[in-house]
Amino acid sequence: MRMIQPEHAQREHPEPGETRKERVDRELGELLQGLRVAVTGVQVLFAFLFSLPFAAGFNKVDTLGHWLFFIALLSAAVASVCFITPAAQHRLLFRTGLKEKMLHRANALGIAGAAGLAVAMTSSVALVAETVLNAWPAAVFAGVVALLSAWLWFIQPIVDLYRTEDDEDVK
Repeated sequence: MRMIQPEHAQREHPEPGETRKERVDRELGELLQGLRVAVTGVQVLFAFLFSLPFAAGFNKVDTLGHWLFFIALLSAAVASVCFITPAAQHRLLFRTGLKEKMLHRANALGIAGAAGLAVAMTSSVALVAETVLNAWPAAVFAGVVALLSAWLWFIQPIVDLYRTEDDEDVK
């Protein structure tokens, strides 16, 4: 299976008159803009999760709830690290000639961060539903979040990628 990397699409369809350096600069800028949106969401979730154990009533959460909380917290931390890493590396590698390498790494980190965020959101929904309702509705609601994020963030783009490859093979 081919990893979805920005260079595949752009090699085939570069902007008119765009040099390789300009393409890498543009792609990195676009990627960092997308990560800014994701990092805001994960930071809000992470902050909520950090405050939860100190809230009144958290001691009423059962063992399953504690595990869901820990999974949500850990996956939100992983997502935060993945989303923030490209900006930190961009500062450290500024003007080193490694921008394209950084772009490929940032793309992979963005995908890993999205997976971490999907797990964090799914387990957070399960935690709240399990606390407010009970275990079986928690499983249903968490399943909906997991399936929706899996389809929209991962499966649908991969299907599009393979359909595009099939279309190009026919031409």
